Amino acid sequence: MESRLDLVVSFDAVLPACGDSGKENFPLTGRTLRKNLGHLPTVIGGLVWILVASTRVVPENPLGWVMFVSVFCFVGTTLWLLIFACGGNQSSFWPGLDAGFHFVAAVFYLSASVVLAYITILIGKGSTFGILKTYRLDISAVVMSHVATLLYFLHAIFSAIRWKRA
Repeated sequence: MESRLDLVVSFDAVLPACGDSGKENFPLTGRTLRKNLGHLPTVIGGLVWILVASTRVVPENPLGWVMFVSVFCFVGTTLWLLIFACGGNQSSFWPGLDAGFHFVAAVFYLSASVVLAYITILIGKGSTFGILKTYRLDISAVVMSHVATLLYFLHAIFSAIRWKRA
């Protein structure tokens, strides 16, 4: 089993390929809580995507929006993480863009969370034994979606504070 130090050393070996300036910005080697937890919205968003995709997507229109939001935010946050890891965030407009992206992601996730909660309530009212598994998966997706919303809002707030200080 690798220790945390071994993981940091192995990531440090990969970072020179991205450029020397990316080493300070890579979230897995950071020392602060905010830097170490910066990738949680991506993980939680991917979990929402998996939970919704594992159920029968009925009705298609509102759950299609939930799928779009989770995939959009997952891909966008992953690309954002790669840009920061490679040190491409050295210009002065990046903090504002960071705050803007995460605010848009938070609003998208808030709307998707409300839609998903409403559909889950409707499924729960007509619950039979065959629908119980779908209902439980949807409850898990609703909880994770609200957690992702909270994390994106917190990230947007901290990014806006960092933007104003820069």
